[in-house]
Amino acid sequence: MSGPTIPFPALTPARRRAIGIWLAIWAGMVLLTVVIGGVTRLTESGLSITEWKPVTGIVPPLTEDAWADAFQQYQQIPEYQRLNQGMTLAEFKRIFFWEYVHRLWARLVGAALAIPFVVFLLRGGLPGKLTGRLAGLLVLTGLQGVLGWYMVTSGLSARVDVSQYRLAAHLGLALVIYVVTVWTAADLLIDRTAGPAHAGPTPRWLSRSAVTLAGLVFLTAIAGAFVAGINGGLAYNTFPLMAGRIVPPGYGAMDPWWTNAFENIAAVQFNHRMLGILSVVGAVVVWGFGRRVARDTWSRALLMTLPVVALLQVGLGIATLLLRVPVGLAALHQAGALLLLTVAVLVVHGQGATDSR
Repeated sequence: MSGPTIPFPALTPARRRAIGIWLAIWAGMVLLTVVIGGVTRLTESGLSITEWKPVTGIVPPLTEDAWADAFQQYQQIPEYQRLNQGMTLAEFKRIFFWEYVHRLWARLVGAALAIPFVVFLLRGGLPGKLTGRLAGLLVLTGLQGVLGWYMVTSGLSARVDVSQYRLAAHLGLALVIYVVTVWTAADLLIDRTAGPAHAGPTPRWLSRSAVTLAGLVFLTAIAGAFVAGINGGLAYNTFPLMAGRIVPPGYGAMDPWWTNAFENIAAVQFNHRMLGILSVVGAVVVWGFGRRVARDTWSRALLMTLPVVALLQVGLGIATLLLRVPVGLAALHQAGALLLLTVAVLVVHGQGATDSR
């Protein structure tokens, strides 16, 4: 039986705190990026910029001619031709705003990771394992930008919106980046040896249950991306029944059968609902059993927070559905998903830190 250990022991306390605070702030920036991306999708703004210019794209149109050129490029894609014929330049500027803010903020997020990383690296003192993890985050962040553009291209030729598969992949990679960042910040800021001397190791079943719950929350968020990708929230705006039934009519109507989970509105929304409900049940179960064996105040606080955030998130989801997806409420629902994922990951971090049997 082994006790808890401190990750990256070569770091001085001051350096640990500095890097940990930086990563915690950066995780918050990633969270905001996801929410802005959600608003971009909700306002159907994602295809308003039809070119990807990683460097020069930081400058928006500044003259009337530049705006006219950007609008003219948008008029060439199916979304305008089939859905937005007659849109005015002023209306175009409104959707352009959200996509531009999303791309600009994503660039700032990339810089907020790369620049401090280089500074810490040049000053020395970064352990090899931490250097590798931070370098991996930097690579994933670059790939996220490429994946974002790959997603946008799916809506520039034949479709009137982006592929829900690419949208889910884009969100999934963002969540992976976020989880790794939160975990690393927790490694640096949370003292794993701070539990009382008499506290025993966390039972393995609790650690595994916490991991399962975190995975379920992650999967629920991805299912939500498919709902958003096919505008599934605009159908079946009742709860708990769908079209007067528990399982909606037409649930398995598509062939081949597996496409129902990704393309059939009835199935996609039902699956997201069920995963959300399971997440709440899982959160209550982990809290109910975990609070009896939590080894310190921090772990107990996280466990108590877990069902509260899960219930809040489901409440936001139901309200978003019943009100037919108002942008502000839907954005809060997306932020709630990341908040619940954060708490679940921190519960795993706290439990797994002392798991020895």
